[in-house]
Amino acid sequence: MCKKLHGLPLIPVLGKDSRKVSHYLRWRWYHGTLVHMVDDSRLLVERVQTGVRIEKRILKVLKAFAEYHDMTLGDVLEGIVLHAFDGKTPFSPASLERIRELKKFYELDLDSSASHRLQEIKSKSPRKRGPEKLKNK
Repeated sequence: MCKKLHGLPLIPVLGKDSRKVSHYLRWRWYHGTLVHMVDDSRLLVERVQTGVRIEKRILKVLKAFAEYHDMTLGDVLEGIVLHAFDGKTPFSPASLERIRELKKFYELDLDSSASHRLQEIKSKSPRKRGPEKLKNK
């Protein structure tokens, strides 16, 4: 007869089979905390490369935030935009704290009140011309 714990059969540990022992120990340790997450709701999308211009320090904060969460910059931007389109905040309190730290580190002193007042400064060095443009001059 198979022994049971909380109505579930215990996996027998036989000999030196480390896989069975390991599986048994993991089952015992996480019993009651395992949550099966089935993500059948994946959506297929077509992504495009874009040349968006963005304020330098904002980009640094976004890239650092993405790296911290092991995400791509595109994933972070898509998440922010989709939440904003729904009128929801995209960040948890912990994420907002991380963003405050990153803003301080990268000396980003802009907030939402600056969003419609940003004006790009002229480039410090002229853009390099390609060989075809130089021939026409």
